[in-house]
Amino acid sequence: MSRIFITGSTDGLGLAAARTLMNEGHDVVLHARSRERAAPIADTSAAALGLVIGDLASAAETRSIADQVNAIGRMDAVIHNAGIYLERSRGETPEGHAKTLAVNLLAPYLLTAWITRPDRLIYLTSGMHRSGASSLDDIDWKQRPWNASQAYSESKLYIATLAAAIARHWPDVFSNAVDPGWVPTKMGGAGAPDDLEMGHLTQTWLATSDDGAAKVSGGYWYHRQRREAAAEVGDPAFQKVLVEKLVELTGVPLFAERG
Repeated sequence: MSRIFITGSTDGLGLAAARTLMNEGHDVVLHARSRERAAPIADTSAAALGLVIGDLASAAETRSIADQVNAIGRMDAVIHNAGIYLERSRGETPEGHAKTLAVNLLAPYLLTAWITRPDRLIYLTSGMHRSGASSLDDIDWKQRPWNASQAYSESKLYIATLAAAIARHWPDVFSNAVDPGWVPTKMGGAGAPDDLEMGHLTQTWLATSDDGAAKVSGGYWYHRQRREAAAEVGDPAFQKVLVEKLVELTGVPLFAERG
């Protein structure tokens, strides 16, 4: 059985993945933004290996999340599930970043750097990543007028690219991006047309399965099928510039210090 940490696991796809994995006998570490957010899933958290608390919009709290996870022990897999969708404004994190960028990209980047390296990494992206801008000049939305949908699309392009970059740099890790589809969660809305169960079963499969089909790296997945991502995702030059930008924004190197 595996030990898996899942960000954003108090509701939606993250909670569904956690419950599926726990029902299969795996040890799951849950994550909630706050104690209040964790309260409604008290029965689930009581049966979990652990529950960590912290707001991914804050780099300091993200550091605390990583420390809490590392204190529990090494994970076999990490599912970077947490995300936010259409923010009304750019917002500003304690570090001055756009909130969508911070939660959807900077936090998983930092957790990847700070959590003891697992065997498998899964990053949630979206089909909307294909609408993301390939220019990396203003990924923090400091010059452009705020566009919530575009900011979300770009964050999902960048996280898929990060997954591919990790697959290329860390051959000992299975790193993949998953598009769960437009599913009827709180984020997706009740009218979303895709299958909610299939929305989380790709993540749980990639995190734990011994099937040869699941033990691969650098994939972009939708409902357990590999799909073609936007061209930028697999472009080593784009990956390099993105990672350099992330180092610049966070002050935390990923590949230089960790192999």
